[in-house]
Amino acid sequence: MIITSLRSKIRVVFSITILLLGVLFISSVKYDRAIFEEHTVAHEKAITHYLYDYYLKHGKIDEAYLEAQNISLITDKGMVVQIERFFKEKGEMKRYAVDTYRLKRVIIINNDRFKLILENKNKVQFPLKRAIIFAIIFLLIMMLYLLIMKSFLPLSKLKSQIQTFSKGDLNIQCKSDKADEIAEVANEFDHAVTMIRELLHSRQLFLRAIMHELKTPIAKGRLVSEMLPDEKNKARLHSIFERLNLLIDEFAKIEKITSKNFELTIHPYKMSDLVEASVDMLMIDKPERLITTEIEQDYLIEVDFELFTLVIKNLLDNALKYSTDKHITVIISSQGLEIMNKGEKLAEPLENYFKPFHASQKGLGLGLYIVKSILDIHNMHLDYLNTKGDNWFRIR
Repeated sequence: MIITSLRSKIRVVFSITILLLGVLFISSVKYDRAIFEEHTVAHEKAITHYLYDYYLKHGKIDEAYLEAQNISLITDKGMVVQIERFFKEKGEMKRYAVDTYRLKRVIIINNDRFKLILENKNKVQFPLKRAIIFAIIFLLIMMLYLLIMKSFLPLSKLKSQIQTFSKGDLNIQCKSDKADEIAEVANEFDHAVTMIRELLHSRQLFLRAIMHELKTPIAKGRLVSEMLPDEKNKARLHSIFERLNLLIDEFAKIEKITSKNFELTIHPYKMSDLVEASVDMLMIDKPERLITTEIEQDYLIEVDFELFTLVIKNLLDNALKYSTDKHITVIISSQGLEIMNKGEKLAEPLENYFKPFHASQKGLGLGLYIVKSILDIHNMHLDYLNTKGDNWFRIR
């Protein structure tokens, strides 16, 4: 398993450190016990030689010496019998033997002069000082670990702010008054967000000012067109100004979409109604001459009406513009919405036309960029296929 998270790496490092500290402590305790065992064995043999020499000289056991060495003489007959049986069963009943019986270190001395069963009461001392030192080191390591993990808390907050920012919410603040590297990153990101927010605000003001200024001459043009005596020219100019006014409204929607500043109003609509509304937006005379609609299976789809009709309208507009016979077919079926026209195959992969201001020999301009942006918001896709001179665009 590959560890990629920085927190996980720090946890692994500290876990290994604590594990090594524990192994070092246990190893030191075992080493002390081994040294104590060697010392005890040598000491017990020395006691045995002393008792034998003392007995040869004085004809008795030096019990005072045994007491001074913290070794007691076992005289209880029942206990003696049990100990002897224990050593015989283990095959250790010899002239000299040492073993543990009921958590007691028992020594049997059985020579030609005397027979003794002794209990060595000397125990290995717990290394209290060393344990205290290791405990202090352990606490220091844990405090250091908690301090480091605590320093990551601003990073989690910064991550949350970045996720909020990526969703289009620019009203975030992640400025920090600390002096570490994470605070430096947070402050730089906060500065970048502030600059982007100001840039977008100035861009919106600029676009709104342009659209406002455009609406004024359009309104004046509509008033002037009403004064024309020729009804045909009046209707034509009126249609032109309506079209310009509609384009300005669409530009406003596009600005909101591309700036991720648009709230969807999702409701279920029949696909046939959406197509009909999109055809009306084209504002062409007698659309049935140019557009044939085939309904194989109508269905409801949950979309934002204004945005989705803009998608269909752009696709219809492009299909008419690049159709060699100036005719398109719209098919509503269970497969989705399909728009077909006769024309040349796209010179590049469809994904290239999703880029804003894309230009080619028969450039699709900004249309497919807008279509892709709106479909992404609706979690939908646009497919393209060219077969036998027919271009097929399908929304699924």
